[in-house]
Amino acid sequence: MSTQTNAMALRRGGYSEAELGRLHEEMNRCALRKKHVQTGLLVAANTLVALVILFPLLYSVSVALMPSNELFTMEMNLIPKHPTFENFIRAWTQVPLLRFIINSFLVAGSITLGQILTCSLAAFAFAFLEFRGKNVLFLLVMATMMVPGEATILSNYLTVSGMGILDTYSVLILPSLTSAMGIFLFRQFYLSFPMSLFESAKLDGCTNLRFIVTILIPLTKSAIGAMAVYTFINAWNMYMWPLLVTGSENMRTVQIGISMLNSVDAQSVTLMMAGVVTIILPSMVIFIAGQKSLIKGMFSGAVKG
Repeated sequence: MSTQTNAMALRRGGYSEAELGRLHEEMNRCALRKKHVQTGLLVAANTLVALVILFPLLYSVSVALMPSNELFTMEMNLIPKHPTFENFIRAWTQVPLLRFIINSFLVAGSITLGQILTCSLAAFAFAFLEFRGKNVLFLLVMATMMVPGEATILSNYLTVSGMGILDTYSVLILPSLTSAMGIFLFRQFYLSFPMSLFESAKLDGCTNLRFIVTILIPLTKSAIGAMAVYTFINAWNMYMWPLLVTGSENMRTVQIGISMLNSVDAQSVTLMMAGVVTIILPSMVIFIAGQKSLIKGMFSGAVKG
């Protein structure tokens, strides 16, 4: 509307059609240049912020590729002058890093699957079923989120010690098979579905378990993806619990096993960085691959309708 108004005003001013066309093209070019400048400034600002945020990670990679004689100098060496993969080779041969990674994948994968199963079932009960004390029980579940894990770690240790499952995969997996955060996430997502969906399925003779498997799970892929990424990264980064309940080298996870690279030797810094970079890669790959599902799942149940 504004372009047509300007064109009519220019015609009243005595401009020809050719001049109007040239003016219109010039206005379009100015608007396009302005848009390109704004986009360029935005990209430059985002790049600068990203470099600041990623600097610790980038410097870790640089140190991992740096010979130790370049690190311990009076010069500020941010980039290795003679990059080498020797630190990575030594990190893989000095400790059973592959065994640690397999243990972490097994533990994190089992915890992820377990939490998706248990949290989805509990959320279904809180969202669709009616029973006495449902709201009170849900509030009690949510209240556990305010209790730090360090407050219950001693009682949990005494419990698993009495069960005789210390230094096993079971002791690493069982205490983390459910979470209040996961129950809350699935419940909020389920509340966005109309109750008539569940009632119609019940009238057709559908059982609760069949309703979950055939209807809810296909409709909650985004929530499952978000839960999977969030849970796997948390389980991969567990430190205190595996440190407390495992003692043998065969049962250590990456976060505990990587500390074996630390020693009084000056070269241990570059070895530690090589090991840290190695164990960060799986969690980064999973986060990058599932970030869209994580964001979509976190916000999809926020608005009902």
